[in-house]
Amino acid sequence: MSNLVIVESPAKAKTIKKYLGKEFDVIASMGHIRDLPKSKLGVDVENNFVPQYVDIKGKEDLIKELKKKAKKSDLVYLATDPDREGEAISWHLAQMLGVDLTKDNRVTFNEITKSGVKSGMEHPRTIDIKLVDAQQARRILDRIVGYKISPFLWRKIRKGLSAGRVQSVAVRIIVDREEEIRKFVQQEYWSIDAKLAAKGYSKKPISAKLYAVDGKKLELTGIPNQEQAQAIVQLLEGAHYVVSNVKKGMRKKSPSPPFITSTLQQEASRRLGYQSRRTMKVAQELYEGVEIEGLGATGLITYMRTDSLRISNEAAEMAEAYILEKYGKEYLPSTRRIFKSKKNAQDAHEAIRPSDPSLTPEQVKSSLTSEQYKLYKLIWERFIASQMANALLDTVTVDIEAANCLFKASGFTVKFDGFTVLYEDTKDSDDEDTAALPPIQTGDELNLKELAPNQHFTQPPARFTEASLIKTLEENGIGRPSTYAPTITTILARGYVEREGKSLKPTALGEVTTRLMEEQFSNIVDVDFTANMEKNLDAVEEGTVDYVKMLSDFYSPFIQTLEQAEKNMEGTRMKVPDEETDIICELCGRKMVIKTGRFGKFLACPGFPECRNTKKIVKETGGLCPICGGKVLAKKSKNGKAYFGCEHNPECSFMTWDKPLDEKCPKCGSTLYQKTGRGALIHCLKEGCDYARAVEKKSKDDTEE
Repeated sequence: MSNLVIVESPAKAKTIKKYLGKEFDVIASMGHIRDLPKSKLGVDVENNFVPQYVDIKGKEDLIKELKKKAKKSDLVYLATDPDREGEAISWHLAQMLGVDLTKDNRVTFNEITKSGVKSGMEHPRTIDIKLVDAQQARRILDRIVGYKISPFLWRKIRKGLSAGRVQSVAVRIIVDREEEIRKFVQQEYWSIDAKLAAKGYSKKPISAKLYAVDGKKLELTGIPNQEQAQAIVQLLEGAHYVVSNVKKGMRKKSPSPPFITSTLQQEASRRLGYQSRRTMKVAQELYEGVEIEGLGATGLITYMRTDSLRISNEAAEMAEAYILEKYGKEYLPSTRRIFKSKKNAQDAHEAIRPSDPSLTPEQVKSSLTSEQYKLYKLIWERFIASQMANALLDTVTVDIEAANCLFKASGFTVKFDGFTVLYEDTKDSDDEDTAALPPIQTGDELNLKELAPNQHFTQPPARFTEASLIKTLEENGIGRPSTYAPTITTILARGYVEREGKSLKPTALGEVTTRLMEEQFSNIVDVDFTANMEKNLDAVEEGTVDYVKMLSDFYSPFIQTLEQAEKNMEGTRMKVPDEETDIICELCGRKMVIKTGRFGKFLACPGFPECRNTKKIVKETGGLCPICGGKVLAKKSKNGKAYFGCEHNPECSFMTWDKPLDEKCPKCGSTLYQKTGRGALIHCLKEGCDYARAVEKKSKDDTEE
């Protein structure tokens, strides 16, 4: 008897084959095998929105092989990923291979481990048509929006643009934030800090902040101007400082839940500097299986596209056993922690956790790439910590009175470190006033050591980073775990948004396109409308909404809106303003502007067509070439990898992957360069100079956003 198991990727196939043995042939479909055609809408909107699927170009040989193997097999198991997309791929495979949809031939694995694969194979089921309908509804909905609005954008703004049900909302969120930043009016305010010493206590003085004046609490923006701040300082300089109240307490700090897709992407961005796409790529590798010394191909984490916080009893028990052995009974909570998922979470999968919690990051480190190790360590530590006891903090808050002014000082000491012995969220590291206060009591007089008025200015809202954008999308119910990373990738690739450091900044194109979409297709870029569509798709998956009716309810008013937009903008074309630079055109003296062409951005003279001068955009680093002394420029290879080269290339051959620093070599005066990764160091590349030193390790605060 021959059995065929079809999965999505070769890595997953290899791992599963190890567990199933010789009786099973395992093959990968390499993702989707059928999709809507690229050249046309591919949806019969007149006849119940029937999709017209075609075989994906380039997969002809694979499809032949799949058909050949399926024909020879007694049983075909469809084992694609356990989500909407995976269910749809299995359904397409069943259609193509003639697999009976009424039989139990669909298997899913939440984790690619021996027990996970065994459990999946022991519990086959029929293909869930409700899941398939939800995926088809999403695909058709996105196709209608994209294929109907995109040509309109080509005619009204620029060729090659695209609109999307989720991407257009994401761009609008970024554009709206940029508008807030532009409209922000900075305000000055002042605070007053005092450093006070307790009598008989010679250690570090107490840092206290002015809290209230004449019984009135200061506003968040503090004292409005320098004159008022100076008047208060003069009042306080000769005053007596007396402790009026000492409040002691204990604060519990609870661990965060295990990761879901969005929180993993956010924390990997903050801690590791990974973009969401990179995080999901590495997580996929850890899920599908990695060659581990002594174990072979092993899936290290559970399925990484999930918004459920549920974990299995078996996993919780394994975590408890590890904590008990490693840290002792006091590090276990009195009752097992159960984290509650948000209201609209899909509970098909567990939270993201290590498949085998007893397999520590250090045990597998030698078998993993640097990226895989860092992400596995993050997932493993967060999960184990989530099952540990609270941290307990002894807190002290002190009120200090002087000349009708009230100062407050606070601090804490760690009574019991609990879960923090292993893991702390990045946000937890922002706690202020962590120093312990001296043993003072009510009525104690304090000596003033320093009184400092400090000027501040209110700050505009920050631009979104990938982490904060994903958090906002999730909080507003826009997209699902599988869509966050592709959405960000798309809006960057389309040129609607660009990176500025870690921040996401809208381009002129993004702002013009969003303005048009707001004016003509307000629903498509409306946060609430898009979130409601997500709820409808969830309802299709639950079987409470018919997907054809849902599409019909959307389509009729959408087409009317499109027709009205054509009338509203008949004969009108929106211009994308050019970004002016300080670079002067050497042919005519005008300031050159940045334009976007087929191969990316370039400099052009705004005097076109009279002046046709164009240039490559050159990014100077401030470094100098160790060979000829020319400027070192930041460049990109054909595959997009950053490197650095001399401005006189090709006459000068200097290039390096090492980043030039704003620092000179103490031995020869040349620019120093920093090598990253393994063997990281700061060194001089001047021939004959051997200066080098180790890179100082950054503190945790330095690595966070």
